[in-house]
Amino acid sequence: MTETQLPAVNREWHLVSRPVGWPKTEDFALVEAEVPQPGEGQVLVRNAYVSVDPYMRGRMSAAKSYVAPYELGKVMQGGAVGEVVASNAEGIEVGDHLLHFLGWREFAVVDAKQAVKVDPQAAPLSTYLGVLGMTGLTAYAGLLRTASFKEGDSVFVSGAAGAVGSQVGQIAKLKGASRVIGSAGSDEKVKLLVEEYGFDAAFNYKNGPVSEQLRAAAPDGVDVYFDNVGGDHLEAAIGQLNRDGRIAICGAISVYNSTEPVSGPKNLARLIQTRGRIEGFLVGDHYDLQAQFVQEVGAWVRSGELKYGETVVEGIENNLEAFFGVLRGDNVGKMIVKL
Repeated sequence: MTETQLPAVNREWHLVSRPVGWPKTEDFALVEAEVPQPGEGQVLVRNAYVSVDPYMRGRMSAAKSYVAPYELGKVMQGGAVGEVVASNAEGIEVGDHLLHFLGWREFAVVDAKQAVKVDPQAAPLSTYLGVLGMTGLTAYAGLLRTASFKEGDSVFVSGAAGAVGSQVGQIAKLKGASRVIGSAGSDEKVKLLVEEYGFDAAFNYKNGPVSEQLRAAAPDGVDVYFDNVGGDHLEAAIGQLNRDGRIAICGAISVYNSTEPVSGPKNLARLIQTRGRIEGFLVGDHYDLQAQFVQEVGAWVRSGELKYGETVVEGIENNLEAFFGVLRGDNVGKMIVKL
């Protein structure tokens, strides 16, 4: 086994109680542990960047879902990218860089088969957690496959200044959308969507009823709605959906911290009139698109045609506050913690 000199302590975040409503600081603990050693077929990675994402809120609940809940008293998980500092796996050397899913900690022992080599010379390491990573593939697959986007479609994206939403809108424009509309939670983000990311129109959902603002921004209706928010955004999109419109359900951040049952859209019957379709999706079902995605989107990133934002928080000790920031909508683009 090859390795480099390592510190004695590994800091990692544990879930100590299951949040009710909005998560609280006391639901978590930053714990010091020994730096683990890799076994056969494993490597030790010093994480350089870790991801915090809205879906993690669901894993803090014990409710049955598409992914196992975090275990109480144990380190949490999430996307991470870092440098190999000890290797006990054939084909992976000290100094290689890997993408894996054992974040929320400074050092991680990773099964080599569960990691992907990435090239820091081809793109900044942080992009493998965002624009060229899971969030990017989510945008790509959700728009092009689940929502069956086609040239000339009018597209509405909620949570459009976030990591997924900002990429959805830009991909739609690059693929020939007739009009792209986004919603966001501040006037600054609205300005960013139009001036930086090339959206045709955008609105601040806090400035008035979403249905009214969407109607003004998309007077001719929408053919595709990419939903990151749920709630009143979903109802508004159904109200503006054109004949044969498609809705891709990626997330529903507006209801993640609800403690009471949430009422559904009141206008679902309109889907009969429009022959509209609503379909939920998970990025894990679309990894067959990975090579195509990296090739096409990577070229757009290198050429500058597709822009991406990152909100970077420094230090593992601020990992939790970065996660809270995602739930509040503080981030522009992908929220990342740099260790």
